Amino acid sequence: MRVGKRIVLLLLSFSLLLTSGCFRTSKVVENEESIYRLLYSSEVSTLNYLVTSSSHEIRVGANVIDTLVEYDSFGNLMPSLATSWKVSEDGLSVTFELREGEYWVNEKGEKIAEVTAKDFVSAMQYVLTKEYESETAKLLFGLIKNAKDFYEKQGDFKRVGVKAFGNYTLVYTLEQPCPYFLSYLTYGCFMPAYGPLLEELKSKFGAATGPDTLYYNGAYRLSVFKPQEKRIFQKNEANWDADLVYINRIEETYNSEAATLAPALALRGEIDYAAIHSDLLDTFMEQKNTKDLVSRGRKKTDYSFFYIFNFNPKFEKRYEPQNWKKAVQNENFRLAIMSAMDRVKALRVAEPNHPEELLLNSITPPNFIRFEGEDYTEFPALYDISRRDSFKKDMAVIYKEKAKQELKKVGCTFPVKILLRYRANSTDWANECIVIAQQIESLLGKDFVRFIVEAGPSQNFTSQVRERGDYAMLKSNWGADYADPQTFTEFFDDDLASHILPSKEEKLSIMPVIDTYYELLTEAKESVLDIKERYTAFAEAEAFLINHALVIPFSISPVSYQMTKLNIYESSYASFGVSTSRYKGMKYYKVILNNRIVEINKAVWEKEKKQKKDG
Repeated sequence: MRVGKRIVLLLLSFSLLLTSGCFRTSKVVENEESIYRLLYSSEVSTLNYLVTSSSHEIRVGANVIDTLVEYDSFGNLMPSLATSWKVSEDGLSVTFELREGEYWVNEKGEKIAEVTAKDFVSAMQYVLTKEYESETAKLLFGLIKNAKDFYEKQGDFKRVGVKAFGNYTLVYTLEQPCPYFLSYLTYGCFMPAYGPLLEELKSKFGAATGPDTLYYNGAYRLSVFKPQEKRIFQKNEANWDADLVYINRIEETYNSEAATLAPALALRGEIDYAAIHSDLLDTFMEQKNTKDLVSRGRKKTDYSFFYIFNFNPKFEKRYEPQNWKKAVQNENFRLAIMSAMDRVKALRVAEPNHPEELLLNSITPPNFIRFEGEDYTEFPALYDISRRDSFKKDMAVIYKEKAKQELKKVGCTFPVKILLRYRANSTDWANECIVIAQQIESLLGKDFVRFIVEAGPSQNFTSQVRERGDYAMLKSNWGADYADPQTFTEFFDDDLASHILPSKEEKLSIMPVIDTYYELLTEAKESVLDIKERYTAFAEAEAFLINHALVIPFSISPVSYQMTKLNIYESSYASFGVSTSRYKGMKYYKVILNNRIVEINKAVWEKEKKQKKDG
């Protein structure tokens, strides 16, 4: 009810703005002040880019820390802190020559020390030090020589395959050849950090208490950080590529109602960006003075969204966790839910005009990686899966009847309660859950399943809900960290196991299926020299996961509707790492870019990309 009241009040404020004529468009002009202002509704729990795997949190590191390489707006690999690199003939070592004269600065912009190869070594040692509990350390296992061994046993770090030779030569030694190694390098666990600061602050490095817990070498420095109040990114004038940093200052103001308030504030010129969520989109598109100001965002293939089942429920007794545990182990029960979910209908919440464009039938998105011209999702095991909609009414009913017969034998009672959670400050997510619940209940019958749609916290939702097992079904997502299908298995490699068993002693009937999946996954990981063989093996593991309804693929990242004063086609682009979070290269304009200008920018980008590819 409160969400509905806020929307009504906001619509009234839009109406007053429009009828009073206090807003008008004007010519697009670059703003010399270049101060970009926006709201945010969810605070970060850490600034430590070496330990977090959250895309929300690593976004800070992406803008204040430069990496060895980076990607341009067309997705092309470019030098950054490394000016050149060389791979050994056996593929087991990669040597980088670093840029001289790049400095660490503090939050005030004062130079502290030169960035050297030792800072990459110190940062990786920090990542692999178990007590710091880095969520990205596992990316280094099986990749960097002796990384896993050091993490598990600690001991002498000199055995780990990262070495500094002087100030400007950095060498990584690999466990085995890795043709996609360079694509790892824009992610947090490969970012540098000033060694003496790591040694001084230890676990408090990057603490979310203020900007003085980090040093900065990237396009920006965090000059102000006041949790749940404000953060300011100031251009780093000492950065080697400062000439390509066009926005001088980024001011982000905290407001728990940002999603609701931002559109009105953008219209009043108080902020420079607002997402236009589905509950307001029709209103904006119908009004003469605003319809041209709403543009579609850039389509991305770096994130995959999917619904997971909790095999190890930790929610309250009133939701009947033990009954759910019996039901979810039954494959026909899971297939009934999967076949009954009309994902296109659910996606209309976020994308009312083109929901089918977001639909994802595999976990790895199409157009993420290719081999010899063939998309990964076109490999044999995934070919049919990636092209079919799992929503099948007749099959859903058949699976339901089979499940009922089988579940009665193990003492399962009906209706099975399904706790479906969403983040409290996400209106679209809330509405999506309601649509899914109503639609599945209608098809399968409320005598079979009964959904309880419940809000989770707006802050720290992942740790408070998913990691605690406080749900039955949940929409989750995973972003690509590097250019290989293994990257989209990491969520299931860790999280699926933790959602199955609290201990190895408890024997669940689903375990043989889980064990088979991990056997397929291990086989795929061990194939490193023959890329076609590797992709084929990963496709078979992914297909197994979907065919047994251990997960329900859902969508790629929603293509946002927005009002913005930035040309989104100038930003860094890659389907992995942190590139798309960076502001470097983007220009700020005095007015909201109308849809016509955005479409022109897109056309120019597509033409230039084709020219670079052909030329």
